[in-house]
Amino acid sequence: MNESLKVQPHHLERGAYLYVRQSSMRQVLENIESTKRQYALRGRAIALGWRDDQIIVIDNDQGESGASAAWREGFQRLVTDVGMGHAGIVMGLEVSRLARNNADWHRLLEICALADTLILDEDGVYDPASFNDRLLLGLKGTMSEAELHILKARLRGGILNKARRGEYRRPLPTGFVYDEAGNVVLDPDAQIRETIAYFFQTFSRVGSACQIVKVFRKEGLLCPSRLRVGDTIVFRPLTTWTALRMLNNPRYAGVYAYGRRQYRRALDGKKQVQRREAEDWLACIPNAHPGYISWERFQENLKILAGNGRGYELARASPPREGAALLQGRAVCGRCGQHFRVRYATRRGRQEAWYVCDRGHTTRGERDCQSIAGGPIDRAIGSLVTEKMTPAAVELAIEIRREVEARCEESDQLRCRAVERAQIEADLAQRRFMLVDPSNRLVADTLEREWNEKLRALAETREERERARQQDHVVLDEAVRQRLVAMTTDFRKLWDDPVTANRERKRLLAYIIEDATLLKIPAEGITKIHIRFKGGRTETITTRNPKSSAQQIKTQPEVVQLVDQLLDHHVYSEIAAVLNERGFRPGASARPGRANDRFSAKHVAYLMHTYRLRSRYDRLRHRGMLNKKEMADRLGVHEQTVDRWAEHGLVKAHFYNDHGWQLYEPPGPNTPAKHCSRWDRLVDRAAGLPLGLQNAGLELKEV
Repeated sequence: MNESLKVQPHHLERGAYLYVRQSSMRQVLENIESTKRQYALRGRAIALGWRDDQIIVIDNDQGESGASAAWREGFQRLVTDVGMGHAGIVMGLEVSRLARNNADWHRLLEICALADTLILDEDGVYDPASFNDRLLLGLKGTMSEAELHILKARLRGGILNKARRGEYRRPLPTGFVYDEAGNVVLDPDAQIRETIAYFFQTFSRVGSACQIVKVFRKEGLLCPSRLRVGDTIVFRPLTTWTALRMLNNPRYAGVYAYGRRQYRRALDGKKQVQRREAEDWLACIPNAHPGYISWERFQENLKILAGNGRGYELARASPPREGAALLQGRAVCGRCGQHFRVRYATRRGRQEAWYVCDRGHTTRGERDCQSIAGGPIDRAIGSLVTEKMTPAAVELAIEIRREVEARCEESDQLRCRAVERAQIEADLAQRRFMLVDPSNRLVADTLEREWNEKLRALAETREERERARQQDHVVLDEAVRQRLVAMTTDFRKLWDDPVTANRERKRLLAYIIEDATLLKIPAEGITKIHIRFKGGRTETITTRNPKSSAQQIKTQPEVVQLVDQLLDHHVYSEIAAVLNERGFRPGASARPGRANDRFSAKHVAYLMHTYRLRSRYDRLRHRGMLNKKEMADRLGVHEQTVDRWAEHGLVKAHFYNDHGWQLYEPPGPNTPAKHCSRWDRLVDRAAGLPLGLQNAGLELKEV
């Protein structure tokens, strides 16, 4: 069908869009003829009837790949204008210029068909609404995508073939260089080699990337890093990201590896990186070149890193931290089998550790499985460790001393390398300054300033080394030696020493204990600890659970029982005196700052009401005692007469409180009679009573 017949007047009323694209900036600069051919399509549009001002050129995707439309703003603008009905025709030199992705290409065809927009390439004009034209355009799009796939497959095949032989050259990590023959060798710079070797030795000792960073910062060491621009080595502070990257790089184990990651394109066009397992790497050649560690050590390091980042749903031995909980990462719940979490709380100025199993609460809304105070557990574990370590204390002390000395020597050697490097740079700056023409002050001033900066850097490096040597000397000669001597004689003293870091205790514990299963028995107030040692032996110990705040201030049962007995014969103040004399203290004395509290009458009254004890009044009434009115009626006298008779012992009375209130025993056979003679005084009558009745006045029991 003639091209002019497909172009209708309503097409000419809309714009003609010319899309220009090259896949790379190199093609834009070198493939000039292709660019000219694309811009020449303007003449085709003018020949078909479009005016020059109607032609819209979209060329802001130059240097962008056509594999996806996610990052091509020009193509997105083209699709938008077509969908809004602004385009009468879309022009491209070939389908590959518009898209090399069938999804993007067919989406454009669908929108062009709905908007009645034509498509023009070097071969002709097509109407996407026509089945034949649409079929042909779809075939061209498939061939364009297949062409890109074939080109990539050819290039990829050559790379993989060389990678499987270990000959494909990749950028080397810091610490490796290519020699003149193209082989991978260790960096000839001694400072770089020794720093990287010390890095892996430190990880073997501390077992954590973050701890390596802290060790380097504490010892004032810098880590070498290669700049991709200029392939220059610089020394800068070690970061956690750099440490993890070095620990995960198999090159440091002398292994040639290729294809450790897999890249995929997401819907937004961004790359998604997926790590492959070691068995899925496209190439893995052990012992391909010298390394800083062995392949077995590298795999062990990966296991340690995986254990550090693993969740609590699986068993894990996390790196020791500063907290006081000795069983961090090693405490197992005796009910559900999950590992305990460690929580810390500051109460009354003290930090307390708790082993908590709360997976059921966080995942299913259930109650916590167990919550156990860490203080008694850690003390029991510490006592057990000191017992087990006593036979090997001397050997362990000597080994630790050797390790500390070797570590100090290695750190000092690395600082010496830094001083040597600073000296070399200062000498180089000096030579540059000496070779310059003195009359050329513009260059001479700059070189002199650089020389002075290098000299200052050299002085600072020397001072830092000297300061670090003094610190290491103090640590080794004073604190460490004293503690090693204490360890040789008494390991328990070293374990209980506040100066000993919790991290060191946990690291020592990791060599002895595999894990510890905790089972709390609230009814008995104990916790059973089932310990599994490294060698396979097991042992079970029991600890008492600490009392809660309410239990700590609760009155002892024997005190309540004694108060119940004393209420038969004593009032509150007398009972308080008896308790204090026998050494009992109220429950509130367990609170901080109240150790000097003593029992008082109010304490006794509170105990009586709280524990529902029978009052002294009820006890006396139960024994048949009479009150004042009843006694006066029984004797036929006034109530004041009853008080006077009780005061002189004619009537036996008993106090039932501390306010002087009393009850009276019923009169016996020798009931006193009322006398009116002033010569028969109460004092004389009391003196004439039998001895037993004379002592029947106010009841005074011996305490």
